[in-house]
Order: sequence, then C-alpha cells, then structure tokens
Amino acid sequence: MTDWIQRWKEGKIGWHRQQPNSKLIEFVDCLELQQGDCVFVPLCGKSVDMLYLLDQGYQVLGVELSELAAEQFFAENNLTFTTIKTKFFTRYVGKNIQILCGDYFNLSVNDLAGVRGVYDRASLIALPSDLRVKYAQHLYAIIAPGCRVLLLTLNYPQSQTSGPPFAVNQAEVDSLYEKGFECQQLQCFDDLENEPKFQRANVDFIEKATYCLRKY
Repeated sequence: MTDWIQRWKEGKIGWHRQQPNSKLIEFVDCLELQQGDCVFVPLCGKSVDMLYLLDQGYQVLGVELSELAAEQFFAENNLTFTTIKTKFFTRYVGKNIQILCGDYFNLSVNDLAGVRGVYDRASLIALPSDLRVKYAQHLYAIIAPGCRVLLLTLNYPQSQTSGPPFAVNQAEVDSLYEKGFECQQLQCFDDLENEPKFQRANVDFIEKATYCLRKY
C-alpha cells in the first residue's frame, strides 16, 4: 500500500481518465437506483466517474488510501469540502459526496449504511490474487442484502506482463462472488487495439468484461 501512496505523490497514476467510463454510462441502470440513492466507489482515486454519478442525481461514498487523491478531486472539480477525523478515516465531506481516506478493510457496515449500489471500475483488478479474495469477502460483509454491484474487469495473459492492473477472468469472478451474490456477465470483448500499454507488452489479447452482481 505504501507503493500506492508513492504513486500518487509522484503523479504516476496511469489508470486515471479525464472522461467518465463508457461502461458506467452504458450499464449504470443495472444498479436499479433511484434519485438520491448512494453509490459506493471503492479505491476511488480522483475518478471523474464520481462526478458522473453526482450529475445523475446520486450520492457518492468513496474510499481511497491517498489523501492527496481526495484533495485533488475536490480542488480540480472546484468542489468545497470539510474534513472530519474518525478512528480509521479522514472524511472529506462535500455536497452529496464523501471520500473516506483510509484502509478499505477498515470499513464497517455502519460506514456503508444507506449504500444501494457499488461501482468497481479499477478496484478489484488493482489487487493481487490473495487480496482479491479478501476484498470480495469484505465487500459482502459491509453491504446490505439487495445491493447491486457494477464490476468492470480486465483479462489478459498474466504470464506475458505484470500487473497492476491484474488479469481477472470470468472463472475467477464467479469464484470470488459465488457465495452470497447473483452474478451476470453483461459484456465481454477484446479491446487490445485501444490499449497501447498492453500492445507494447506484446500480449495476445485483452478482454474487457462488465458484470452485474446482487447480494442475496
């Protein structure tokens, strides 16, 4: 995790995008949200996907290890905020949005009270395999029954290049979420032509997949 903090300090955040993710826009309805519902965004960084969710009339709760990321999110988008220190987190509180700076694994049911949907674009795939198991188990423990998850993953020959982002295929998604979740793959396609980083690594393919999960 210290490497994550260092990447933010050095500006080595190649995963950050300036535009909302097209798959969020295409599949956000799978979360079956109402106006005012709260969406949880794990390992949120300073993602503009959170702005998109706000613009759709939802509240947003993010969790992020780097305080620099949270500060940049509010500054770059001209959003005012206050901070509140708690036992495990520094809460950056703005209008209809909170970013909790601290360890995802310290989140509790109380922290996610009221969350109706989860958006995971680059959280699961940012973690090595052992932490992915722990991550999925903890997500199950802290969200309410009926909560839906929009999950985006990448799959490529892990032997041909190292992560993060790490390769996660459908079999692993099914295994990670088989206990306690309904899981439906919404889309899967090879997008190597739009991934110069993976082209330079000479990988054979890079599949991008979208899933909708629902906690029992």
